[in-house]
Amino acid sequence: MNRRPVVAGQFYPASSVQLRAMIEQLVDDNVAREDVIGLVSPHAGYVYSGLVAGAVMSRIKFKNTFIIMGPNHTGMGKPLSIMTQGTWETPLGEVEIDSELGQKILATSSYLQEDSSAHQHEHSIEVQLPFLQYFRNDIKIVPIVLASSTGDIYKEVGKDIARAVKDLNGEVVIMASSDMTHYEPQESALSKDTRAIEAMLDLNEYELLERVDELAISMCGYAPVVSLISAVKELGATGAELVKYQTSGDISGDYSSVVGYAGIIVTKKEMSPLVKLAKKTVETYVREGKAPKPGQLTPEMKQKAGVFVSIHKFGELRGCIGTFESSESNVAEETIINAISSATRDPRFPPVSPDELKDLSYNVDVLTTPEPVESQDQLDSRKYGVIVESGIRRGLLLPDLEGVDSVDYQIDICRQKAGLAHDEPIKLYRFEVKRYK
Repeated sequence: MNRRPVVAGQFYPASSVQLRAMIEQLVDDNVAREDVIGLVSPHAGYVYSGLVAGAVMSRIKFKNTFIIMGPNHTGMGKPLSIMTQGTWETPLGEVEIDSELGQKILATSSYLQEDSSAHQHEHSIEVQLPFLQYFRNDIKIVPIVLASSTGDIYKEVGKDIARAVKDLNGEVVIMASSDMTHYEPQESALSKDTRAIEAMLDLNEYELLERVDELAISMCGYAPVVSLISAVKELGATGAELVKYQTSGDISGDYSSVVGYAGIIVTKKEMSPLVKLAKKTVETYVREGKAPKPGQLTPEMKQKAGVFVSIHKFGELRGCIGTFESSESNVAEETIINAISSATRDPRFPPVSPDELKDLSYNVDVLTTPEPVESQDQLDSRKYGVIVESGIRRGLLLPDLEGVDSVDYQIDICRQKAGLAHDEPIKLYRFEVKRYK
């Protein structure tokens, strides 16, 4: 059967030209893509949640098939429904169902049932498809709708999905479609969503279920997320990252009654040794007041170079301090010094507290030696970091930062950091970084 779009012209444009143009404004074609095994993406109208959906979709390396699990908003159909045949249509064309994988999941699962009626008027899966089609027009999907059941059943559904994926050894991304807190004041929504996001980033489906229940979090897709976490852990997930969070109030300006949106990716990748060192340093210093020893040095730790350590909390900057040039004997020592400074001495933020440690993520940027440039034509905001200098005053900005999309803006920020007026003469330097996550 051909499942026709039901929210085109409401949640997103019905015109293919307008839809593609809108998505182009919501995604980042230049961001580094990662090999993910799972993700969480919101499903509201693109005006409100599109920036979050676009940010998370932009971060993934596309695979052949997406298993997309959404909640049942309509109450129609069987409670745990899968479609294994047919196509889904959007203004950007048709998406084929991966029948082989769908039928394998159906045969493996004790709970999923073949049913199309639950999908006919449900928007939570439909709104994901144009984003997928924008990046790749030959993907296949397996659509699954989960209505009211128990946490144990949601977890079993996830395990069954993982078993089917393993049996077919396919290239698959598993997606949970969910919005977060609905129609509460911004402060309340942020507080509740933070607790739910903590559990998701820990890949702890038990904790997520408890917090949704105890805090009355109106997260419509908690069931798909529980199944997602259960599945990706069976498939070897090692970590999750919050790509972006915002609320409808951030778009409308009305913070009295908002809906929250979170974009999360789940990966198998191992944490870089430098990032492990930064994390260990911050945790040891915040808890014990002392710096750890670097231990055995890996090759990237042995060189001398400038290093910046960035700390993020739920996708937002929580501290960033570094050195332009090496001041320690090697990159490991440089990382330790700057990790402590980022956590405790960044004047923009209070020192990191022990109860925050579980919510933090880290980047370590190792800098090349700065080189002078004759003009800003030799700069590129994605590739090069910038240093502006006038006398003893210097300002630095790392490359490839969210929201910094021009060299002019890079230089303006550097001037501000150095306390330089817009018309003061400056010397320009550029450098590259090796970014470890």
